[in-house]
Amino acid sequence: MSQYRIQDLLDIMARLRDPEQGCPWDRQQTNASLVPFTLEEAYEVADAIEAGDDIHFCDELGDLLFQIVFYARIAEEEQRFRFDDVVQAICEKLIRRHPHVFGDENIESAEAQNKAWEEHKKKERASKLTDTSEHPSQHPSELDGVSYALPALVRAQKLQRRAARVGFDWDTVEGVWQKFEEELQEIREAGNDARAIEDEIGDLLFTAVNLARFLNVDAETALRKANHKFSRRFRRVEDLVREGGGDMQAMSVAELDRVWNAAKSEEEGS
Repeated sequence: MSQYRIQDLLDIMARLRDPEQGCPWDRQQTNASLVPFTLEEAYEVADAIEAGDDIHFCDELGDLLFQIVFYARIAEEEQRFRFDDVVQAICEKLIRRHPHVFGDENIESAEAQNKAWEEHKKKERASKLTDTSEHPSQHPSELDGVSYALPALVRAQKLQRRAARVGFDWDTVEGVWQKFEEELQEIREAGNDARAIEDEIGDLLFTAVNLARFLNVDAETALRKANHKFSRRFRRVEDLVREGGGDMQAMSVAELDRVWNAAKSEEEGS
């Protein structure tokens, strides 16, 4: 079996994009059309990590790497940059942001490194004077670089962490709890006003992310695990109903709740 290298992958990508002999699907892709696939591949990497499946983890990392090679190939065809430029840029950035490893600075803890890393990023953002959020500005902001395209939970976390760095934050978690209860009450008071309900639910979710941050929980990971847990238990509910000869659509909410609790008890007792 051949031992492929990164250059082989670049050559395969060039062949796939060949205007005459390449793959029709690969030839018609653009940066914009690839974005959904890139996001999907990133989440599949996360799923493989959580599953502890090294075979799929390796496979999914390859799929994600292919996305990067794909973007770089399109850029090369448009004479903007090449894959080598991508490698050059990340190597320079890592060396620049780790002067305690590649230079003479002395950083003795992970916490100190996090602070130093953010300072390096802040200087780089200020030098670029660009903002990829929904409010482009020529005036540096602590929120510069927090992409509007991020998943909402991830973006909320980033916005809150950035604001907290300059003191825009609650003193204790109790303030966040009070805000959470306030937002919940405002949803109840919104009545049947659909736009108001949407606005207040958004505020509640944003506050829930803030609460997770104060409790040192990654909101995106927590919700992803909750989704997995619901899916797992719901499938067990389906099995239990099927084994009992029942029909979920014909069952009452109380009956379904009893089956759900049975599935939950099975899982917690295993």
